[in-house]
Amino acid sequence: MAEAPLTGIRVLELGSFIAAPFATRLFADFGAEVIKIERPVTGDELRGWRRSRGSTSMLFRTIARNKKSVTLDLRGDEGRRIALDLVRHTDVVVENFRPGALERLGLGPDRLTEANPEVVVVRISGYGQTGPYRDRAGFGGVAEAFAGLRHVTGYPDRPPVRPAAPIADTAAGLHGAVGALILLLAKARGQAHAGPRLVDVALYESVFMMMESLIPDLDAYGTARERTAGNLPGVVPSGVYPAADGQSVMIAGNSSGAFGRLMSAVGRDDLAADPTLADGDARYARETELDEAITAWTSRHSAADAVRILGEAGVPAGPVYDARAIAADEHYQARGMLRPMKVVVDGEPEDIRFPGVVPHLPATPGEVRWAGPELGEHTDEVLGGLLGLTDEELAAYRERKVV
Repeated sequence: MAEAPLTGIRVLELGSFIAAPFATRLFADFGAEVIKIERPVTGDELRGWRRSRGSTSMLFRTIARNKKSVTLDLRGDEGRRIALDLVRHTDVVVENFRPGALERLGLGPDRLTEANPEVVVVRISGYGQTGPYRDRAGFGGVAEAFAGLRHVTGYPDRPPVRPAAPIADTAAGLHGAVGALILLLAKARGQAHAGPRLVDVALYESVFMMMESLIPDLDAYGTARERTAGNLPGVVPSGVYPAADGQSVMIAGNSSGAFGRLMSAVGRDDLAADPTLADGDARYARETELDEAITAWTSRHSAADAVRILGEAGVPAGPVYDARAIAADEHYQARGMLRPMKVVVDGEPEDIRFPGVVPHLPATPGEVRWAGPELGEHTDEVLGGLLGLTDEELAAYRERKVV
């Protein structure tokens, strides 16, 4: 197998929770050495989230896979000195503290670039490093609300709801990783760079970039989007429809070609041939009528049969899966999206399936080499091997609770 594309790149993760760790996981999956700095004793708070057995959550095992865990107390001079020594051997530093926190630790971008003028520093925060709200605490759910996503999610006659996945954090992590790769590519091509190589990612901006033409529609048409249940405004017919077996089917028949095929497949050739429905705006005006026609058909078929019939007709459709259905699906298996790993949960190793690697690079695929590590599992390896600390020095640091 060809060498992983990011082999030789070293990333220092100073983050916690999801945003920064998601960014660094992308690097780790494709061969970069990612050194995750954790607080001694307690570690990343994510280790204790959604955990019903064992000492470390599967959420942490997933986000921290392929990384090396090093414990280091950054609040003291010795810990900061070790961190700066690591930066001297590092290509990218990723952090997601509140603005100013890194500076208060004596590890602001000026200190980092003083230690290593070539280092790329990715900063992920709720509102960014500038602007009147920079000092506000910002978590993913707050960012999703501030960026407009929460307002348009849910039913129009009920309060807004939160998407049941960390959209803001993962989107920010993606933007952070892309920003770092842009600067690394520019450096590799010899492009001059004025000042520190910094990437400033705001959680809310990462969500706002996903909100399509939210503001252009306001300016051009005077319309402010509201909640429209499970459908996007103007995207008709498209939504979740009930099946005869109590399951649901997601159908996207909103393009002109797919619309005609969908209506024929559900036995409504009259609607397929209706010239007034060739336009998307016209279909939007008759959304209720079209949804009722589709529902009448799906309600007579099982979800599996409905998906099969619509698929044969060339209509985008799929089942609404839960975790059990995903785990049993042959396509997930064939694409390598369920990777079994041995993980100790309650003192004994168990086979746990973890998400595969995205994107797929057929010639140089990423790999899941190990699940998220134990707290401080690689402290001696990294500080001894990379910085040359002796066993005696490491023991002394432990005695002083630096590591």
